[in-house]
Amino acid sequence: MPIQAFIFDLDGVLADTPMLHYHSWKRLAEDEGLIFSWDQHVAMQGLHRRESLDVFLGGRPVTETQAAEMMMRKNGYFLELLEQLSPTDCFPGTEAFIRAARAAGLKLALASSSQNAKQVLFKLGLTPLFDVIGDGNTVSRNKPAPDIFLWAAEQLRVKPAEALVFEDSEAGLRAALDGGFWVVGVHGKHGQGAHLELAALEGQTPLGIIEQLRAPQQN
Repeated sequence: MPIQAFIFDLDGVLADTPMLHYHSWKRLAEDEGLIFSWDQHVAMQGLHRRESLDVFLGGRPVTETQAAEMMMRKNGYFLELLEQLSPTDCFPGTEAFIRAARAAGLKLALASSSQNAKQVLFKLGLTPLFDVIGDGNTVSRNKPAPDIFLWAAEQLRVKPAEALVFEDSEAGLRAALDGGFWVVGVHGKHGQGAHLELAALEGQTPLGIIEQLRAPQQN
């Protein structure tokens, strides 16, 4: 199994930043007199901002002008919360795992649907560890389309079958599988189909994960 690269989603994989999005959408819902549920929040995971708004609205019709204003307002709420983010908000073991992957000679990319991914990564102190960073502005079709992962692989100069994607959302899982990548589902919200499922990155080693993937192929 010639794994040469690791490609990471951001929100929910490297840090619990989905909670910042949840509270931002919740505040927007209060503005609009709407009810925003946790199930809606989960359904948004991995989606682009406009698609997330459709989930938020639950079929309520709005003009594109209204949609743009709502997305701008929600993003403003998110950026307010983002100011509080720091490297201590990374999931335990995240930075050590990424550093170990670099030390093992693996190429590293971030592939997120979030348009704020670069800012979030900077606040977490992880920017220098990645060779390539893709966000919600990088490709025209975001998850569940595989484009962001295919873009990352092309930038890293690896084939999809040579890259391992770490995802926590159903949209991200589908995108990675459709792109022909190996997939590790993290934190249990990714649905079915991952080649390997992990409760967390803490306590794992990059080469250990590759060995776990290789084992079923040898049976």
